[in-house]
Amino acid sequence: MMKPRKLFAGLAFAGLFGLSAVSAQAETQVVMLGTGTPVPDADHSGPSTAVIYNGEAYIFDVGPGMVRSAITAAQKKGIDALYPTKIRRLFITHLHSDHILDYPELASTYWWRRTEGNISVWGPTGLNEMTDGYYLMTKRDIELRTTGLNPVKDPTGYQYKTHEYDQGGWTVKDGDVTVEAFEVPHGDITPAFGYRITTPDKTIVISGDTSYSEKLVEMAKGADILVHEVICEEGWEKLPEHWQKYHAAAHTKTDMLARVANEAKPGLLVLTHVLSYSAPRENTLTEVKALYDGEVVLAEDLDIY
Repeated sequence: MMKPRKLFAGLAFAGLFGLSAVSAQAETQVVMLGTGTPVPDADHSGPSTAVIYNGEAYIFDVGPGMVRSAITAAQKKGIDALYPTKIRRLFITHLHSDHILDYPELASTYWWRRTEGNISVWGPTGLNEMTDGYYLMTKRDIELRTTGLNPVKDPTGYQYKTHEYDQGGWTVKDGDVTVEAFEVPHGDITPAFGYRITTPDKTIVISGDTSYSEKLVEMAKGADILVHEVICEEGWEKLPEHWQKYHAAAHTKTDMLARVANEAKPGLLVLTHVLSYSAPRENTLTEVKALYDGEVVLAEDLDIY
């Protein structure tokens, strides 16, 4: 009888000290700030996904409407790390307009109240040129806000710290968080990046825009969450042939996404950037589920996983 009692005492001790430490550990959240596409859509902002860990936000893409979604998440869902002046890390998958149009807005929103340093941004070739364009666009605004009676403490608060790469294979280590960039095939766009994010409690992979990719499958194997773009085959089949050819080379149809998921076996597959064309958006989920029996959801803006 003594042995079981000692075991119980040991478990109780672990519960008091070990498990309390686990419960105190930050839990990673994935927040969908934008699940849309280049097609104007009143219900879906442009592509943007946030990974939140230990009070810090890691943003992936800044499609149109992303900043408004971040403010909503901060003020109405209590995710303080997404208030624009608190965001300090941004990663870009590629420079198509639907993924970057809030780039100027993110850095310039309330920048004179930014107290935690400039936003660092990592992304593909062309990032520095895009940043210079943002500075040119806001040149007069910056002049007005940094002269006269304006009590601005840091006149460089609107600026980005840029890190531009012409290929994948690079890694950003930030405390307990590791972000790995890898290249994905997005038609003629090179480079285009996907990202693997590892925190103490989760591994998340974000596809960016891509067709089927063996590299992505490799990076996503065993991930807790795979956030992946998708084409609805029902809608795609109704497109003119030249558009079918283009989209099939640049994006992932539902049958190929099911193949990715069956090979990678993520804990959760999140469908985003849903190109459904004339078909109902929800039919995309039906198509994937017909070929993949793992857990899969059709993401909406401000969903949290």
